[in-house]
Amino acid sequence: MATSINTIHNNGDATCDVGAQMHQTMETLFPLHRSITGEGVRETLRHLQGLLPLEIKEVPTGTAVFDWQVPQEWRLNDAHISDVDGNRIVDYQNSNLQIISGSQPIQGTFTFQELRPHLMTLPEELNPSWIPYRTAFFREAWGFCVSRNQLDQLARNENESFHVVIDSEFADGSLTYGEATITGQTEETILVYAHICHPSLANDNLSGMVVAAYFANQLQRRVADGDVPRKTYKFVFAPATIGAITWLARNESTISSISGGLILSLLGDSGKFTFKQSRQATSKINRTVANALTQANVNFETRPFTPFGYDERQFCSPGIDLPMACLMRTPNGEFPEYHTSGDNLEFVSTESLEESLRVVGCALTAFEQNETPINDYPNCEPQLGERGLYRAFGQHDDRGRFQEAVMWVLNLADGEHDLVAIADRSCLPFDLIRESADVLFQHELIHFKQCPQTPTRVTK
Repeated sequence: MATSINTIHNNGDATCDVGAQMHQTMETLFPLHRSITGEGVRETLRHLQGLLPLEIKEVPTGTAVFDWQVPQEWRLNDAHISDVDGNRIVDYQNSNLQIISGSQPIQGTFTFQELRPHLMTLPEELNPSWIPYRTAFFREAWGFCVSRNQLDQLARNENESFHVVIDSEFADGSLTYGEATITGQTEETILVYAHICHPSLANDNLSGMVVAAYFANQLQRRVADGDVPRKTYKFVFAPATIGAITWLARNESTISSISGGLILSLLGDSGKFTFKQSRQATSKINRTVANALTQANVNFETRPFTPFGYDERQFCSPGIDLPMACLMRTPNGEFPEYHTSGDNLEFVSTESLEESLRVVGCALTAFEQNETPINDYPNCEPQLGERGLYRAFGQHDDRGRFQEAVMWVLNLADGEHDLVAIADRSCLPFDLIRESADVLFQHELIHFKQCPQTPTRVTK
């Protein structure tokens, strides 16, 4: 019997408040100074190893990855702007958003007018205490991110000089990413990806990786209870853009086993869910997730693929063309706190995190269980009565909907319709279609079409 997509998220200790646990994990990870390379990423991945069997991998500086090269590591020791009396007005030690990530080293004295081009701030309509998040990788630049309150404080002393220190360096090292595999009954693989390179942003960055890690943890509990997934799951935690490019370059020869998956991000706010489809408009992941979100009884919006946003643009590039979609709540750039210090631990809620975990469980478990049945008795209806699968016409049957699902599966089990397509066509719940297909399989009335690149590892 298939594991219900509506109960998969409850595996484990039912007494645990998983939303609170997820938020606590975020509290631990929030202060770490993550960037596209460096110790902050490594420390984050080491923490996540407590939740899933994560292997930390290093790719040396200078390694060619398609049209890119793995960059040097950016290492920051200190960064501040102080007045003539040595008082720090802008201090990286107070918030790691204060420095533009990737800033070149600098030390000197500047007037306000000389310093102003190196100060990034937010528009006036936003909270004057918020600090923006900005980067300067792949170009030589330096600067600070400041709130408008800090900018006003500096401007009030524009006739004075300010001492500027950015104690940073670029050095050969490596790009770091984490990868975990939970082996299923077949080699057909579901990929779950989260980016891991933003400092002290709770919704954008932390929420996606924490939801992914806790879902992986629940899968481990399933396996420990003897419920081995039908498909293999692979979880990847990597820096945005260059991390995804690096992972794809290193795994190009094996990605044919990936039948689809999700990019997870922005899952901690209170907005409705947003499902951004994969490049392949009619892909199984697109149809399955839309069906699962409807069953999950949540408010959601579906958007078509666009070649910008998160790393779906790498996975869906024409030479790779994996059916990878993106699941989030309020999309990037569409809430005021996006890429500011307003995206803090108070901005995300335990309720939203727990609901996101449930919805991800519904979506990915449905994708795992969505197979294509083939009718072994396609010439008219098989004898269901002698197999105990049919009740006489007119006889009361409290399994009427199950009987209806059986008939739909038999009729559409032509090798062209998967179980989600049958659920959509019949307007019946996917769980019921899956259950009826399992019963028909047990009675040797159908079999399931195998993905051509992924031979079955366990024979039913």
